[in-house]
Amino acid sequence: MSALIIFGLLIVLMLTSMPISIALGLSVLTFLFTMTDVPIESVGLKLFSGLDNFGVMAIPFFILAGTFLTRGGVAKRMINFTVSLLGHWHGGLGLAGVLACAIFAAISGSSVATVAAIGTIILPAMVDNGFPKKFGAGVITTSGALGILVPPSIILVLYGVSTNMSIGSLFMAGVVPGLMLALMLGFVTWLIAWKNNYPRLPKASWRNRFIAFKDAFWGLALIAVVLGGIYSGVFTPTEAAAIAAVYSFIITVFVYRELKLSEVPKVLLQAASLSSMLLYIITNAVLFSFLMTHEQIPQTMAAWIVLQHFSVWQFLLVINVIMLVAGNVMDPSSIILILAPLLFPLAVSLGINPIHLGILMVVNAEVGLCHPPVGLNLYVGAGVAKMGISEITVAVLPWLSAMIVFLLMITFIPEISLWLPRFLGLVN
Repeated sequence: MSALIIFGLLIVLMLTSMPISIALGLSVLTFLFTMTDVPIESVGLKLFSGLDNFGVMAIPFFILAGTFLTRGGVAKRMINFTVSLLGHWHGGLGLAGVLACAIFAAISGSSVATVAAIGTIILPAMVDNGFPKKFGAGVITTSGALGILVPPSIILVLYGVSTNMSIGSLFMAGVVPGLMLALMLGFVTWLIAWKNNYPRLPKASWRNRFIAFKDAFWGLALIAVVLGGIYSGVFTPTEAAAIAAVYSFIITVFVYRELKLSEVPKVLLQAASLSSMLLYIITNAVLFSFLMTHEQIPQTMAAWIVLQHFSVWQFLLVINVIMLVAGNVMDPSSIILILAPLLFPLAVSLGINPIHLGILMVVNAEVGLCHPPVGLNLYVGAGVAKMGISEITVAVLPWLSAMIVFLLMITFIPEISLWLPRFLGLVN
């Protein structure tokens, strides 16, 4: 009964077009202060202890790094480098877009930033070279979703914070799935271009490729700095986020010189605005998790699942359905922060590896980014391509179908997520 009241309040408030973060906080506080005897002091203490987490500090730093990179010319250099490698293939500019999204996602950690940064540069180039606009929009909108799977992913950080899981292990777990999804999206791009005989660019010489690589080197090096530093034990993921922010500032202002010092305050303000929004959601999600535990809702759900005799694969299918439905009305950060604390103990009780659960939830969130009505990538892609939502929804269908196939693979083949962490000794 408690669960119905809480979720009912949340849904009613969301239907009023209230921001999810505020609706979540109001529904929890309303229930706490009117239907329970929880002291207000414990609520304040829980808010403080929920945010008093070293891992949370990584979020604003990674957001700041991504904002610097988006504004500082790194995306343009990434695209030039990937075009030099793949431009002569069928749909070469589209393939270059997929690869550029994968690389940029690995240094920004943000899906929306990836779509905006890569799309605004490569989409006009594709149209100028004779590619249909809907083809380019489909490529960029879906490939940008790699930003929440390829490390360093802000969404993986949120999952780690919500479940007290190792962020480093989650980052490694995202590498193989991220590469596989990039290859699948690239294959769909190549197949469509080959069937429709879309334009191919002249093959770049090795000299031109080296020049493009040299120009993009400082941006590419950030991947090695962040991931290499974490897994060599030089610094923690949170420290890596701070280093990424400082590194991004240096290369965009002093190396590439495409961001003036006078523009830095605007970048800081933009990053602070996005960070505060996410931290506010985290705060309310902490309260939501506290209320779930106080009302023993996870324990009740676990008992119900035991009575239903769900097998592991049936439970995983239930998670997929819940996540895909949630993706219709919520953004990925809200989905993870609300559902991860609820599903985590249930999955563990069934013997599901929590790392596998995290990657599964993130891939579901990726799919949610690319389908209506709330898919953020659709809105960003529509803005970049100057297309309507219904038009771009149709445009992404071939790539979205590949993402759904990949989701099923991730669901039923746990080793895709767990092989690399196990190989590195991070997971038993």
